[in-house]
Amino acid sequence: MTGKWNVHAVLLDMDGTLLDTERVYLDSLVAALHAHGYTDDVVALCHAMVGLPGPECEAMLHARYGEDFPLADINKAFMAKRDEILEAGLPVKRGAVELLDALQAAEYPMAIVTSSSRRTADAHLRLAGIHDRFNAILTRDDVVRGKPSPELYLLAASRFGVMPQTCVAVEDSNHGVASALAAGAITIMVPDMVPPTDASRANCAAVVPDLGAVLEMLRARCGF
Repeated sequence: MTGKWNVHAVLLDMDGTLLDTERVYLDSLVAALHAHGYTDDVVALCHAMVGLPGPECEAMLHARYGEDFPLADINKAFMAKRDEILEAGLPVKRGAVELLDALQAAEYPMAIVTSSSRRTADAHLRLAGIHDRFNAILTRDDVVRGKPSPELYLLAASRFGVMPQTCVAVEDSNHGVASALAAGAITIMVPDMVPPTDASRANCAAVVPDLGAVLEMLRARCGF
């Protein structure tokens, strides 16, 4: 996309985009699976889950290991390991605070659009110290179908009373990018753990290395 953008709101994914949580989730799930004797190529499986809602991840585990897969035990071990890691704090991604500061100063409405649950989103945003930065927080609990369905992004745009085409969406995962693009948002990808697919790279407004580059692009395209 070239020229100036007509932007009325900025919609931000949470995990892997603003918060450095995807590595925490992956390491915790791999540890839980290994502890219960699942030692096949679980890292690749866990990578495939990045950006998906919890229920879809659980369905993938059942599809891989069968209906007898001990989901409750794995979840318990996952949460214990996750909480152990998060006791040291929850870091934000590089450039996150500067991006939020600039958008707030320019008076752009901001929303979190995440595949996480409301409970997790609230807890993690507070832990990172940025919960009160946003005009709206949309989670998987707010829609019937999570990402890669466009429902979350369409809902976020409607909350602000704007067209999705006048929203910038910032995502780190291919599933998230697919969701934002399907809604019609101007989509910027900042890859975290999984590289962009050819489709993501071809259809995003840009694929950039970090949130600092997102801020530079928004200043150039939106004129603030």
